[in-house]
Amino acid sequence: MDLVELLPSLYFLRFPVGHVYLWRDPDGLTLIDSGLPGSAPLIEDAVRSLGHSPSDVRRLVLTHFHEDHAGSAADIASWGEVTVYAHRDDAPFVRGEAAGPAPILSGWERELWDAVHAGMPHVPAPPVRVDRELGDGDTLDFGGGARVLAVPGHTPGSLAVHLPGPGVLFTGDTVARAPDGQVILGVFNADPAGAVASLARQAALDAEIACFGHGEPVTEGASGLIRDAAARLTG
Repeated sequence: MDLVELLPSLYFLRFPVGHVYLWRDPDGLTLIDSGLPGSAPLIEDAVRSLGHSPSDVRRLVLTHFHEDHAGSAADIASWGEVTVYAHRDDAPFVRGEAAGPAPILSGWERELWDAVHAGMPHVPAPPVRVDRELGDGDTLDFGGGARVLAVPGHTPGSLAVHLPGPGVLFTGDTVARAPDGQVILGVFNADPAGAVASLARQAALDAEIACFGHGEPVTEGASGLIRDAAARLTG
């Protein structure tokens, strides 16, 4: 895991699969996603390297239920007074009350899916409580006022978080960045048409920085690159 400063208050925790982001406010820390199961010790190391303790984490926002994003949520939820957030449509899957839907894979996605999962054992995310179920338009008390957007498609309850003040967008897996640097629609979607619509919605936002679940963040001109990705799909 690598720790990269994107802004004085924003840090990128680069994992091989499923990135994590940390936002630092005077009253404590907010984590966006939690990585695969077993990632909590590395996240704790990152927190301590910034001069904080795990008990300084106040919020954990899960962009969706998949194990590479919610996998270490149960560990982080035990660190102290951590409020766990998820969209109401993914909350039952996060809590382990039901199994979430599988992705609908196109031909090339099937090949990519097989390659990604070859030799990688499937370890489900341990169930974790959801302290607050989120909906579209909700606001969260970090980053000067964080706006929640419902962006279904990758999962029924995928969410994005927009910080209008600093111009930061956390997309989860609804948007991604390919190895060649191109910003693209995220892959492995449960509702492909819904995913395209959610990409278009995010393309209308004003964001300088975009933080993806997979691929390197964009640190300038993010809105234009997301608009380009949407335009390639919609013509």
